[in-house]
Amino acid sequence: MSFISPKGTRGARMPTALKPVIKIFNGLIAGRIRKTGKAFGTMPALVLTTVGAKSGIERRAPLAYISDGQGNWLIVAAYAGAANNPAWYHNIAANPDRVTIEIDGRTLAVTAEELHGAERDRAWQQITDAYDRFAKYQDKTDRQLPVIRLTVSPATAT
Repeated sequence: MSFISPKGTRGARMPTALKPVIKIFNGLIAGRIRKTGKAFGTMPALVLTTVGAKSGIERRAPLAYISDGQGNWLIVAAYAGAANNPAWYHNIAANPDRVTIEIDGRTLAVTAEELHGAERDRAWQQITDAYDRFAKYQDKTDRQLPVIRLTVSPATAT
């Protein structure tokens, strides 16, 4: 489980002044996901909970996902095409054994793994075939958007 995707040198701007608004918006979206399973139009979504890399505080992020067809979920550290990876990516890298998702009315402990090479390429093709917005995010930045596979941890699998 290596998380090695570096930040880029160009990408969409994420204004610092909007961070409080984004935090409120994400809370509202997380509530919608818990009720409907969707957040972004028709895209399925989940609530990812990580532990802060620096703070040690639980952090939640609503994220679109796609199924990998094998009972796992694929998420993209897109951050709308920003030059930096999203905070949740760094949190997973620092605390990979402390990740949960809320999906379909359940909370599950998961193992997060960044995909690389041909495995990432196959997953990326699957993601962009399903939702072209991710290809548009990739076009905005020079970093390779990390693809993360979430797998139910053996301790919580039923």
